[in-house]
Amino acid sequence: MELQVVGGGLAGLIAAVEAAERGARVRLVEAHTELGGRARASSPPHVAHEGPHVLYRDGPTWAWLTRRQLVGGTSGVPVRALNRFWFRRAGRLRRVPPRGLLQVLAARGPAPVERSFAAWAGDRWGPARAAEAAAASGVATYHHDPGSLSARFVQERLQRAFGFPAQAVYVHGGWPVLVERLAAAARQRGVQIETGRRVTVLPRGGPVVLAVPLASARLLLGDDGLRQPSGATALVDVGVGASRGDAFVVSDIDTGGWLERFSLPDPSLVPPGESLVQAQVPFGPDDRREVALGRVETLLDAGVPGWRRRLTWRRDALARGRTGAVDLPGRTWRDRPAVDRGGDVFLAGDEVAAPGMLSEVSCTSAVAAVDAALSRARLP
Repeated sequence: MELQVVGGGLAGLIAAVEAAERGARVRLVEAHTELGGRARASSPPHVAHEGPHVLYRDGPTWAWLTRRQLVGGTSGVPVRALNRFWFRRAGRLRRVPPRGLLQVLAARGPAPVERSFAAWAGDRWGPARAAEAAAASGVATYHHDPGSLSARFVQERLQRAFGFPAQAVYVHGGWPVLVERLAAAARQRGVQIETGRRVTVLPRGGPVVLAVPLASARLLLGDDGLRQPSGATALVDVGVGASRGDAFVVSDIDTGGWLERFSLPDPSLVPPGESLVQAQVPFGPDDRREVALGRVETLLDAGVPGWRRRLTWRRDALARGRTGAVDLPGRTWRDRPAVDRGGDVFLAGDEVAAPGMLSEVSCTSAVAAVDAALSRARLP
């Protein structure tokens, strides 16, 4: 049996490796000339991703990769960086986390699915504390109003992102290196990979895993119902002359933004003597580009003083609908577009019905798609 995978990002590559290991003949096609999807990054010497790209040691992606020895060199959160972890509130940097965040992290039991985070947390600790905690979730939700999302959804992401000990892991060289390992693993298992080929008609003649954004899947399947709420964020990546005074992380309680000096755990991302810093601030549907980017620059001013005069490289971007799924009150991951679409078509990616956080959804859905496809074909 031949299984076709459309899309060469993280979900597509994991699906291809998984299927080949289980005895299927696999063919993967990717529209771009390079593999990687949202795991692609800017070209060296400044290697910047589209948003924070980390693995979590307690998550399914880490487990799947480590079982196959595909992770390679990694670094955890540097101990020396902890005193450069800040929270921005009322325009000032503070070391102490906001009380609202601490209260959510200490809360016992899961938050309700049916209520918004603002309503649930507001009833327990007051609106101001609820707003503080909601803003801190911007690193994982990329949403301009995370308080309006499901309380369970936001609580889970806060506990993962701010859990102690920290589970975040940085892949040396960035995720393009991880993509190369996945592609090599796929080819070693017999997967045929074709890049630079855009699929405009749904492939026929066997099971198909569509590891593409939902907008592309809608067109291929002619199904306008394939929609899922997502966030939107403004991103500014800068290369600057290194300074010990720069923050490692700033969680921006004022805007729901996040700043991180990714070159601290992985110096290979920049030339010697430089730092790579990414700042992102979520924006709403009515925000103009210049306003959104202006908020990000204000965050950079706080965390990287004097960055403009030290600037060696810069990249700006607006990411709409490219930040994974968010769940509204009354909905969970199970209510997202189903992996199994019937008729030998299966979806994989970070917006479909699979558990996890960010890239973990891509991994989990890829494995689920292959499992369903091969079970229907009665392969092991």
